[in-house]
Amino acid sequence: MQNDKSKILEKYFPFWEKLSDEQQQRLCINSVIGKYKKGANIHGGDGSCTGAIIVMKGSLRAYLLSENGREVTLYRFQKEEVCMLSASCVIPSINFDVVIDAEEDSEILIICGNAYAETAKENIYAENFALDTAVKLFSDVVWVMQQTMFMSLDKRIAVFLWNETSKTNSTTVYITHEQLARYINSAREAVTRMLKYFASEGIVALFRGGIKILDFGKLEKLAL
Repeated sequence: MQNDKSKILEKYFPFWEKLSDEQQQRLCINSVIGKYKKGANIHGGDGSCTGAIIVMKGSLRAYLLSENGREVTLYRFQKEEVCMLSASCVIPSINFDVVIDAEEDSEILIICGNAYAETAKENIYAENFALDTAVKLFSDVVWVMQQTMFMSLDKRIAVFLWNETSKTNSTTVYITHEQLARYINSAREAVTRMLKYFASEGIVALFRGGIKILDFGKLEKLAL
């Protein structure tokens, strides 16, 4: 198992060969591989430092949760991505509480935050990787916030559907209206009304648990 974790860390951490044997061993010993069912919570919004997360299978959703229960999606981590939002002890500037759930059945490797933080203090390559990963992520988070604040609902839905079908190379997106509303930071009722409008215009066909794209030309015009 130790050797398995070492191979995974070497694959996803480009700085692995820059670490000393002791540092590599520390990260291996303080790493755990876990499988999570769809909807399972991985990192709670309690300010704790879970650590760095490597997504080996599946996908994760990071979001903020307000006092009244409203969710604001920040980022969706896909296979082969590294999540540092759960590692506040590694990057002190992450001082807001983020919740991370499994978006689908997922397999991940979690590196203990304190072990990574100790390694980052000793090794500039590990530190730079964490900072670079966070900077790239925050630029995407800002884009999400811009969408939420300044982009109309029809365009946000169109962009989401266009990106999903492009990513999966499929005409069908398997998602509920509630999930879609969470991903684009809107109300379910508003999303349902807009999807019904899309359906009336022949852009999509709605079915229980999913949306089928009928007219990619019209969808692209809305997304642009």
